[in-house]
Amino acid sequence: MMFRTMSARFAVIALALLVAGCAGQNTRELIASNIVQAPASSIAGRHEIFVATTRAKATDPKEAYSGDRSATVSFARVDMTVPAVHKTGEIERRKRGQRADPAKYFTADSISTFDSTAAFSKSLRADIAQRGGRALVFVHGYNTAFDSAVYRLTQIAHDASYSGTPVLFSWASGAKVSDYVYDNNSATAARDALEETLRLVAKSGATRIDIIAHSMGNWVTMEALRQLAITGDGDLNGKLGDVVLASPDIDVDVFKSQMHRYGKPKKPFYLFLSGDDRALEISSLIAGNKPRLGGYKDAADIASLGVVVIDLSKVSSGDRLNHTKFADNPVLVKLLGERLATDSKLGTGEADTSSRVGNLAGGITQTIASAAEIVITTPFEVLNVVVGGGQ
Repeated sequence: MMFRTMSARFAVIALALLVAGCAGQNTRELIASNIVQAPASSIAGRHEIFVATTRAKATDPKEAYSGDRSATVSFARVDMTVPAVHKTGEIERRKRGQRADPAKYFTADSISTFDSTAAFSKSLRADIAQRGGRALVFVHGYNTAFDSAVYRLTQIAHDASYSGTPVLFSWASGAKVSDYVYDNNSATAARDALEETLRLVAKSGATRIDIIAHSMGNWVTMEALRQLAITGDGDLNGKLGDVVLASPDIDVDVFKSQMHRYGKPKKPFYLFLSGDDRALEISSLIAGNKPRLGGYKDAADIASLGVVVIDLSKVSSGDRLNHTKFADNPVLVKLLGERLATDSKLGTGEADTSSRVGNLAGGITQTIASAAEIVITTPFEVLNVVVGGGQ
């Protein structure tokens, strides 16, 4: 009986992984050998993506960086274009064998590498200074090739109308469905590098550093933040802005231990979760049916740690696994941009946070069919419930 139960569980996991694998990307080629000349009117935007990565360089220069790990951090900048035909929330990307046409697809014009941390910091500092002192660090998730990570940050920066400097932290994902354990270990191995990258961005002139982490990228992000807190610099000397945890693939108990070590953040973190996240259901199966943070049902339990919990269970997604709602839902990605564009001098008290969350909820209510489609739980509401209940 036990053997049958285990066999059935592994069969379900295998089937689920097969379905998830269908969502994989068509090509890992970032730099095309031949780019079609496109008129300026066919380009909607140009974005310079700064990169810090623990990936090893790929043998194929068109791929740039592989899924193998490197003992050292590499730095680069990718110049990207977004086509005028782009639809908010989507990533128009060419398939294998198709020509690189900037009028139709996200296209990398070029990639520049830096031979030292100092050279990267100098270029980063110049860009940050031109963009008002803000930087956005994006940490991708599991099963993500380097080109996919660059495309996703480009899409977020473009659709959110982000005016600061986009910085991609790319850890060594194998970009294969079967590499779940490898990816988890790669993310863990990259936590020191992410900590140093956040410090580097702060030292390069940023006055506000926002972080968006997706899926397994939340694991390395929370570990890096935990390490910063241990050194007494949990908010990067006051430069840490909004921390957005999107669909976190983290064990709930592990996240609680990380937050207890980090302490209540001066500005509440934002957690985007969804009860219909199929990717996290698969992860939960692999983890022995233990809940993942991105699909956790008890919002009040998490909010009490200093987190604003935004439940997107009833919000539509362009991803059939419902794992990337924060970026591929046109309404949400634009509202995310509005959140990131707020004044960096906002206070951190109850009234200020309630106002910020109220604005977010109001914007979603006005643009989504029903206000019942989203549920927001704040740390202060939870505190009020606890006090009111006489506990």
